[in-house]
Amino acid sequence: MEAIDTITAEKATPAKKTVTLSGSQAVLEALIAEGVDTIFGYPGGAIMPIYDALYDYHDKLKHILVRHEQGGIHAGQGYARSSGKVGVVFATSGPGATNLVTGLADAQIDSTPLVCITGQVFAHLLGTDAFQETDVINITTPVTKWNYQVTDATELPTVLAKAFYIARSGRPGPVLIDITKNAQLQKFEYAGYEKCDHIRSYRPKPIVRKEYVEEAAKLINAAEKPFVLFGQGVILGNAEDEFRAFIEKSGIPAAWTILGLSALPTDHPLNVGMLGMHGNYGPNVLTNDCDVLIAIGMRFDDRVTGRLDKYAKQAKVIHLDIDPAEIDKNVKATVGVWGDCKETLPMLTKLVEAKKHTQWLERFKNYQQEENEEVIDHELNPGSGEMTMGEVMKHLNELTQGDAIIVTDVGQHQMVGCRYAKFNQTRSNITSGGLGTMGFALPAAIGAKFGALDRTVVAIIGDGGVQMTIQELGTIMQTELDVKILILNNEFLGMVRQWQQLFHDKRYSFVDIASPDYVTVAKGYGIAGQKVTDRQNLREALATMLNHQGSYLLEVMVGKENNVFPMVPQGCSVSEIRLK
Repeated sequence: MEAIDTITAEKATPAKKTVTLSGSQAVLEALIAEGVDTIFGYPGGAIMPIYDALYDYHDKLKHILVRHEQGGIHAGQGYARSSGKVGVVFATSGPGATNLVTGLADAQIDSTPLVCITGQVFAHLLGTDAFQETDVINITTPVTKWNYQVTDATELPTVLAKAFYIARSGRPGPVLIDITKNAQLQKFEYAGYEKCDHIRSYRPKPIVRKEYVEEAAKLINAAEKPFVLFGQGVILGNAEDEFRAFIEKSGIPAAWTILGLSALPTDHPLNVGMLGMHGNYGPNVLTNDCDVLIAIGMRFDDRVTGRLDKYAKQAKVIHLDIDPAEIDKNVKATVGVWGDCKETLPMLTKLVEAKKHTQWLERFKNYQQEENEEVIDHELNPGSGEMTMGEVMKHLNELTQGDAIIVTDVGQHQMVGCRYAKFNQTRSNITSGGLGTMGFALPAAIGAKFGALDRTVVAIIGDGGVQMTIQELGTIMQTELDVKILILNNEFLGMVRQWQQLFHDKRYSFVDIASPDYVTVAKGYGIAGQKVTDRQNLREALATMLNHQGSYLLEVMVGKENNVFPMVPQGCSVSEIRLK
């Protein structure tokens, strides 16, 4: 009997060493194990145990106190977009959690990886309308990739590992974990943290079917006028090199969505410009003339396609995407290649023939020349009259040499910024694409800087958007962060005004917006700044902003009724794009 007991003991798996931790401590241990270095958040009653535990982790985790939870989640987005890591955000229950909803929706549609941790009332109070209780799970289900409520601390290591895995894998997105206060306080035997790399029934990286890649290559090799549309999927897949190798071997012109901008250097000879409503002339018109359309990591958003019943009907469509829900959703694909483009692009490159589509590329250049003469030359070099947003971008490009991270808000300045900004490296263009969230840029620029401390970060914001999250100047003040803030002030809600001018007989209904003295406001937060009203002072003021040690706010007064062209009017096809 004694011998049998000895054999049994030898075969038994050694028990894992455990340590007694609270749920709050387990949360912070999980973040450290996941490589998190920065958290954006705002404390409150229901998340107070986690903040109490954080007091002892200040040497391992940097917490940035924002001024509003929406600012916190936009900062998390900016951090994720510039760094390529998962952004982490803390908020309390009730209004703290609901203030995250806009950012969650923004991150969901723009595929930004986030893990948001919210506090919740004690489990026994759930459903009683307790103070600051909201049903955050049901509220956020439509705007998260996954969410989960923890009521027992023993679940935390597994749930958080799953949260980070889901947020970053496949098509990235936001995850929200709601933790009741009792689970934060509960002590349990913590056996360590294991990262998650597999969830049953969840296949974020699909098995690529070689036959579809072969079909796509045959179509490309037979094409006389092939055209590539690339989106943020190239950046999210870390496939910039693979993408460049593909277009350079195939010789195919490539145009970008606003979230795909910077995946390919803007001065690359095969980069033919921006797609969509305010995109470049050639890429829009020639979408309806190409014979093979190759979409890579983009979702055929309506702002790119215009009228779907008149979109690329003459072309065979190849769609490469990691999300099967996007293939055939808006535009029917002749060949759909489901997979990670970092894997599928090299397979495709190996099979395509090396070509130079010289005559086809020449057509893009001809349209570009026409756009230069009709629109761009005047926008970038007006010479007289009111200053334009385009000339501000021209000087900014020359001074930054295309090496800055540009964070734009939403509106006319966003379209001008995306149209004219120059980029040499990836993860340099950060903007709110699918949701179009005004107020995004200032907090997102804060996050972008924390995600790339060695790079210059310039937030370009309109006078409307900046007033939505201007309180985040307080975050810059407290952190002593170096962010350059460029306000392009046209004294209007410019994009709405443009539509009212063009499509509503200039009935300017509630688009006049007054602004405070931004330079004085910035001074109140200890941030230097100046205002420019004369063209002759513009370049020097931009140089002063960029060379200043620390944050700087520059307000530039631009033309009140300048419009952004080209433009595809709503309800029109991309080939009906207007130059004026």
